[in-house]
Order: sequence, then C-alpha cells, then structure tokens
Amino acid sequence: MILHRLLLGTAALALPALPAAAQGPSTEASSAATSQPADPAPQTTTANTPRDIVVTAPFAQSETDVLSGTSIVSGEELQRALRPTIGETLAHQPGVSATSFGPNASRPVLRGFQGERIRVLTDGIGSIDVSNTSVDHAVAINPLIAERVEVLRGPSALLFGSSAVGGVVNVIDTRIPRTVPENGYRVGGNATYGSAANERSGSAAADVAVGEGFVVHADGSYLKTDDLEIGGHALTRQQRAAALTSAAVQPVDPADPESIDFTGNAAIRGRLPNTASETWNVGVGAALIRDGGSLGVSYSRYDSLYGVPVRYATAPGQEQEAPRIDLKQDRVDLRAEVNTGGGFFDKVRLRAAMADYTHAELEEDGSVGTQFFNKGLEGRFELVQANRGGWLGASGVQVFNRRFDVEGDEAFLPRNETTQVGLFTLQQFNLGDFRAEVGGRYETSTLSARTAVDPARFFSGTRDFDTYSASAGASYAIAQGVRIGLNGSRTERAPSAEELFANGPHAGTQSYELGNPDFRKEESWGLEATLHAHGSGFSFDASAYYNWFSNYIYETQVAAAVCVAAARGDVDLPCFQYSQADARYYGLEAQGSVTLARVGGYAINADAVGDWVHAEVVDRGPVPRIPPLRLLGGIEAQGDRLTARAEVEHSFKQDRVTAFETPTGGFTLVNASVALKPFGAENATTLTLSANNIFDVVARRHASFLKDFAPLAGRDLRATLSFRL
Repeated sequence: MILHRLLLGTAALALPALPAAAQGPSTEASSAATSQPADPAPQTTTANTPRDIVVTAPFAQSETDVLSGTSIVSGEELQRALRPTIGETLAHQPGVSATSFGPNASRPVLRGFQGERIRVLTDGIGSIDVSNTSVDHAVAINPLIAERVEVLRGPSALLFGSSAVGGVVNVIDTRIPRTVPENGYRVGGNATYGSAANERSGSAAADVAVGEGFVVHADGSYLKTDDLEIGGHALTRQQRAAALTSAAVQPVDPADPESIDFTGNAAIRGRLPNTASETWNVGVGAALIRDGGSLGVSYSRYDSLYGVPVRYATAPGQEQEAPRIDLKQDRVDLRAEVNTGGGFFDKVRLRAAMADYTHAELEEDGSVGTQFFNKGLEGRFELVQANRGGWLGASGVQVFNRRFDVEGDEAFLPRNETTQVGLFTLQQFNLGDFRAEVGGRYETSTLSARTAVDPARFFSGTRDFDTYSASAGASYAIAQGVRIGLNGSRTERAPSAEELFANGPHAGTQSYELGNPDFRKEESWGLEATLHAHGSGFSFDASAYYNWFSNYIYETQVAAAVCVAAARGDVDLPCFQYSQADARYYGLEAQGSVTLARVGGYAINADAVGDWVHAEVVDRGPVPRIPPLRLLGGIEAQGDRLTARAEVEHSFKQDRVTAFETPTGGFTLVNASVALKPFGAENATTLTLSANNIFDVVARRHASFLKDFAPLAGRDLRATLSFRL
C-alpha cells in the first residue's frame, strides 16, 4: 500500500485533469519528460510545475509512469472548477463523483467508494475533522486557498493509509512556504461571484522573505452564500406524489406548530431552503529554507456556519428538521526536510499536524442539539533513498490518533479513541523501458470506546487489529510516449469506530445506525491495468480495475425490531445495521484530448471523459449509492490570452439499486466558459466567466443521501478574477 503513498508522496498526481484540453493536450515537452529517469526532486508545487510530472515526495516522475489512475487540477482549470466544497470542485474528474449533501457538504466519491474508504488530505496529512462520520459534515479544507488538487485512485492510494482503498484527494496549499520568493515577496488571490447561490467569495495569500532563507506567510478567505437556486422542484416526482397523498389523508392542524404541510413540501421549487452559508479561514506560517533542507510551521483557523437541506416529510409520522451546523477547527502543521549530502539516504522528511475540531448542530430556534468534538494528530516520517542506477526507494512510519466524542440527544457513538501506527516501504526500479515497483505496509490499530452515558446501550472496551498490505506493479513503454502497466495489491483495513460502536439515532442520514463491535478486519485483492499515451497534439489515459473484498463492511436496512432491541427502547427512525460479507467492485475510466486544428494562433482541442463502476455485495444485491455511467465531452479554443470552452456532461439513469434506494433519472448539463488574460499572456492575472447548467435542468447525483430532496444547482453564472504578483 505505502508503495504509492511514497511514489506519489505527499499527494501524488500528474495527469492533466479531466478535460485535458483545458490546459491543452500533451506536447513534445511532455513526451520528452516521459523518457527521463525519475530522480529525486525537491518538494516544490508551484504554478510553474509541469502538469504531466508528479512532483511530490519522495521523487518526481512522469504521469505516464504512475501505475494507477491519477488526476491533477491546477491553474485555469482549477479556477474554472472552483466551488465552495472539495467534492464539487473535483466532480468532473474521471472516476470522481460527490456526496452532494447540499451545496455546503460535498465530499469526493472515488470509484464508488466514500466515507471510510476515501482519504481527504492537506499536503499529505488528513483533514482531521469528522467528515468521514456523516455526509452532512463538511470537510474542513478550503478549496479557495488551494494551489492544486491531486487525486489518486486505485490500489496505490492505500499508501496513504489502510483506509484509502478507494482513493486519496490531496489539496496542496502554500501555507508553509516551500521556496524563497525571487523578488522577496509573492502575492496572489482570487475573487468569485456565482449567481445560483448569490455566492461572494475571495481569498488572498502572501509570502515575504524577511531574512536569508526565512519566509513568512499569511492567507485568508471569506465565503458567503444565500439559499441555492435549483432548476425545478426540490422533491422528485415520486416524493411529491407521496406528499400530496399524505396531504389528502392528514390535513395540517393549525394548533400544532409541528404539524407538517405536505402540500407545501410538494410545491417547493426554484430554491433550496436552509442552504445558506458563511465561512472564513485564516492562516499564518513561516519557513526557514536553506540548501541543506527546510523547516516550516503554520497555524490556521477554519470557521463555518452552514445550513443542511431539509429532508422533507412525505408521510405521516416522519420527522422534519432544518438544522444548521456551526463548525470550528484550529490546526497546527509542521513540515521539515533534511538533505543528507550523500550516502544511502538522500533525504529525511517529517510532516505532521494536529487539530482541535468541534461543531454544533443547531436547531431551528438556534439552540444547540448535538455537538461533535474531535482532537487529532497525524504524522509521517520518511527516509528517501538516493538514486542508485535507477533504484529508488523510501521507507517510513506514520502515526495517527483521534479522540472523538458526540454529546446530545442524537449521540449515536460513545466517546472513543483510535490510534494507528504504520510502517511502510516503497522500492522502484527504473530499467529503461521497463519499470517495476514493490511496496508494503504494516499497520496496528487500537480502537477503544468508553462511556459513562447509557452504558447499557453503548459498547465499552477495546479492539486491536494488525493489518498487512502489499503491492507490486510493472509498466513497459511499448512506443515513444506510450506505456502500459499492471498493478496488483493485497490490502487489509481495520473497521472504523463508527462501524464498530455506532448505536443511536443519526439525524444527518435520517436513520438509526447500529454497528458491530465483533467485526473482523476487511480484506481485499485488487488489480488495475493502465494505459498512458501522450504525444504531440494528443493525450489518452485509461484504467480498468477489479477489487475482491472479504468481510466487506456495508450498511443495510433491517427490521425496526433489531434497533429497538439494541436501543432498549423506542426507535422512530428507519433501522440501518452494519454487516460484513463478500463484495466486488470493478469499473473503467478514461480521458483523452486531441488537437483538431490550429487557427490564427488558437489550438482547437477536443476532449472526452468517461467512467463507470459496478459494485455488489455477493448474493445480497447492489452496493447503495453507486454513481452511474457518465460521459463528458468538450471542445476548446486555446490561445495565449484567451481560452473559450464548451462542454456537455451526460449522467445516465441509475436503476440498479438496493431495496431502500430509489432509481435516479439521467440528466444532461451544458456548460461554457471563457478565460481571459487582460494584461497579456505573461501576466498571471486571469478573468474567467462561465455559465454552468445553461438550460437550468434538474440534476440529481445518485451518490447523494439527499438526492430525492436536494438537486444540484440550477443555472449558475460565475465570474472569477485571479492574480499573482
């Protein structure tokens, strides 16, 4: 597993993100890059980094040499895709969907995996929040300050930890400076307006050299939105029909303030109530950068107040709430690197972070309902080997600790603590056209639950797990710029605290959740085949993958009596229980671009992306919330000062569903954008104008828990101005 975590290091990517034409297809330069051996490289991630080169630890390499599906979003493409959440920002990348729990809480879904099987990182270290616990919890990472975002899908992502079987999203920022500004300072920022939510946002960052090799940093951002505009009804046709039927049999009682107007629910359209938000984020950092290495620290504060879309009642007896979440996180980061000056090891690296996170779920009257408290620490120590005739390697240790507590009426977990220690190694062998990698990871996990509240309901005790994972792969250049690869992995994952200890009502998912403290570790085998073909005027990347799971942990609806017995009392919500069984995931994803013509200084590029995943629990049916087949195609005129793009995305109907899901209709979105450099091609100031969902269609993502009640944004006209000095 850790094989690629170090291969791609703190982040790991390099391939032009989905619409590759957004940055133009691969050129002769990219082809030349693929022929160079992967030498140790400094940890620089700047706007000038070539998009087709993996630049993060422990050593640089071309995207064509990476044995897994990878994507990177930066520059103008990131500016065009930028949204308030990391999930929506990445939703157009191959193999990526989003949880889309309203406009303020949307986590990436990679190859159908979400929650515990996805890691979202800041510069290689976890977000240290509770976004993995529930889809209504936002990721405490701010896309507005990102320099670039990297996505690693497939078995190699496990190198970031045993919980990353689905993939890794790594957000790279400059909060800890990596280089000394050439002119003694650098300043950058952006400002955005989006019409669908009356979105107003802005961010700025500055680095200043205040001494020989000493750089200080400051950044800040602010985002404010109103309720989201949608293209039609909030509820699906099926839910509207249920609400109208209920209205006919149960009229509203004016004397009862909690009486529900089912007719009103069915009529909601045009705007999604309770989705306004306000978020601010500030950070300061400093780094000492010398030829022999660097040492840097930073502090940041993330503060957000956002509304969660209402899961409207459509039948008598259903509860209906409009909660808001008040989220705060204080975080400290550390990064250090020492160049040894020779010998077997070339570099020694340390990356660590600690955070204190809390959020309160507010009732409609502003009172605090349930509170979540999370204190976490994560660190990585790496020894990077010197290049010896094409043999590269890195080994290290990763430590993770989380102390998590939920307090209030809807506390569905006891107070718990998770501690993990992992040892990993990656070895890569570059033998000209043939390249090979082997890697392994051992991880020990201790999960303990302690509670003084309702001890009859919650488990109290400790579970220990030892997990072993390994991967091996090879690639071969069958022609200039064309490389095929095959990567295999054997991975093990310890159950999470939520999967082991849950036993209570969870309003975010409108369910009573029941874990199992007797779970065994989850095991899987994985294969992934890749094809990379980059040349002058064209680029094509494709992956095919298959995963076999044993003791796969999944959640399914069971009889209410099961939760009643576990709760030792009444249960008003549907009962969902975690179980284990065999499972299978397999799928395809591909993206490509080609230059059709060059006219008057413009390159006319066409690009396309497609992805599809099939997932099932053996002998029990489909895995819930699996995205359907999706195709996206675009055409772009790319010049030095002006780039214009139009694209069409079609998501097919998903009718392969579980018993407790509903089918999701297909939809087609049409988008267009223009990026202008008003002060010349050499100036970094860019104005981007875009129109998204031009025809104002109602679009719903099948991966969303709320897709029957909260569609995606309707027509959205956006303007973004970015600058760099």
